[in-house]
Order: sequence, then C-alpha cells, then structure tokens
Amino acid sequence: MTLADFPRARLAHTPTPFEPLPNITRQLGGPRVLIKRDDCTGLAMGGNKARHLEFYFGEAIAKNADTVLITGAVQSNFLRMTAAAAAKLGLRCEIQYEDRVSNMKAEYHSSGNVLLNHLFGCKIHTFPGGKDEQAADTALEDLADRVRADGGKPYIIHLSQQHPPIGALGYVDAAREILEQAAQTGTEIDLVVIPSGSALTHVGTLVGLRLLGSTLPVLGICVRRDQKQQAERVLRRADETAELLGKPGIIKSDDVWVSDCVLAPGYGQVNEQTTEAILLAARSEGLLLDPVYSGKTLAGLISLTRDGTIKPDWNVLFVHTGGIPALFGYQSLLAPNSS
Repeated sequence: MTLADFPRARLAHTPTPFEPLPNITRQLGGPRVLIKRDDCTGLAMGGNKARHLEFYFGEAIAKNADTVLITGAVQSNFLRMTAAAAAKLGLRCEIQYEDRVSNMKAEYHSSGNVLLNHLFGCKIHTFPGGKDEQAADTALEDLADRVRADGGKPYIIHLSQQHPPIGALGYVDAAREILEQAAQTGTEIDLVVIPSGSALTHVGTLVGLRLLGSTLPVLGICVRRDQKQQAERVLRRADETAELLGKPGIIKSDDVWVSDCVLAPGYGQVNEQTTEAILLAARSEGLLLDPVYSGKTLAGLISLTRDGTIKPDWNVLFVHTGGIPALFGYQSLLAPNSS
C-alpha cells in the first residue's frame, strides 16, 4: 500500500518552512543547525499533530463517525488540535485529561491549551492517572459506549501500542518533504533531531526516509520514557508503520537512536537544560519552543553537541513540533518574575 491508499482529511499547511538557525549555530560553535518549522502547520496555532490528524480524521470520516475521542495530558497539544480539527470538519469531540504532571500551579489547569479546548467547544472528561496508557484508552472505550448509547458514532484516537499507528503516516509524508527541501536548498543533512514521546512523529519520519532509500539517521530525544523503554517502543511502532505500507522489516534495531539525556525529572517537568534552550531560541532567533517537546528536543541537541556526540561540522535538522500554547501553563516556572 501507499499513502494514497489511506483516507485523508487535509488539515495542515504544508510544506512547512525549512531554514537555517544561524544565531543558534554561532552560539553553539557548530554544528550548523537548521529547523523544520512544523510549528507552522496552521491548525489552531500549529504543531506536528496536524499531520497525524489528517489520517485519523480521514479514517473517522470514512467510517461515518460523528464524534472523535482522545486522551492526553492536561496541556496536550494533541487534544487541542483534535478539538480544532473536529470543529473544522463538523464533528463532535470529547477529550480526556490525564493527570500526568503533578504539583503544577493553577495556570497549568486553566490557560494555554486548556483555554483553547474550551473555545473549540469540546466535551471534557478527566482520568485519575497518567502512566497507564492502556487504562486511559479503556476509559475512552467506556466514553465511546456512552456516545453509542446516545445514538452517536464514535471514533477513538488510541495512544496505547495495542492499536495501529495511523498517525505516523503523516510523518512518512513529511520525510519526503524534508528530502525535497534539502535537495532544493543544496543542503546535505547529517542528522535529524526530533522529539520522541508517543513516537509516531519519530517513527513516521524514520520509516518515510527508509522507504525513500535514505540512510539519514534520526535521533529521538526522549520526553516521557527512559532510553531503553523508548527504543523498544520506537522499533515496535516503526515496524507496525512499515507494515501498514506493506514493507515490514524495513526498520532494523540499528536504525533506532534515542537519548534520554534531558528527560529528568520526567514528562512535562521543566529542567535547567530545557529552560536554557527555550531562552536561547527566543533571545537569539525570536523562536518560541514549548517545555514538553520542542524545548527538550533542542536541549537534547545542545547537550549532545557539548559532549561531542553531535559533531561540529554536521548539518543537523531540528524538527520543531510546535506546542506554543503550553508555554502559558508554565509561566511561573519559565518567567517567575513576570507577573
């Protein structure tokens, strides 16, 4: 099968910009850092999930669903963009907040993505936990049963590994875009650096590159799990993605590269490296990063540059996955003297 064989609802503004970050490059003393601006996908303040949602909503519409359900963290960009896509496409949306990040101030629970979800008019539920993906998905199934009981036709966007990684197809396509833009600009990329959480952005990019015959390495910066757990997840999800496209086994264990060098203290928790990266991007490039995904990813790039893993003569492509609204949920941590 090819991407054209999957139903798709066009949501993202693509291709997104591909451009150098000369000031960050100069600050680091190499490598040459470039950026893939998937914060500019256009849907509800942008982000990588617009590419995922094209395939999820394509399938939902093909199945005549009228209600889309999804689960995630309180400041989840995926929830926000799902709510926006549902509004745009005329479907109802129900989202489930998981308690993944503890000891946060009131702003985390009321501003940023939370505010936007209210504006999009979705129905909001809560789930008392944040580590058990399968349990959260089971709770979604219960909500879907209620939708059916009321005469609706639900479609669930599952996050656990027990379900096909449909959203990864969006980044199989993005890999083509990356290679085309690199060729158009005469850029020979040595490394792609990308967030790795649910891993669908990571694995879609990796699978897409290999399907196109590229051996370009993709380094995933862990944002939720440690290196061992994430590597296992990436390999499994990559193989499942390749299988969707009729190419099982195209991804080998040697293709999987992840680092948890800036993960601590955990998902959604701000550390010194991430704060440094966010401020560096803002003050040297006028570029906004979020503290959960893109900020930690640049922090990982910086850390691995300083320890010599990333070489100073490389061209490194940083994939910016968006997440800007979440900044407002972290005001007291990122700018404690601003209020």
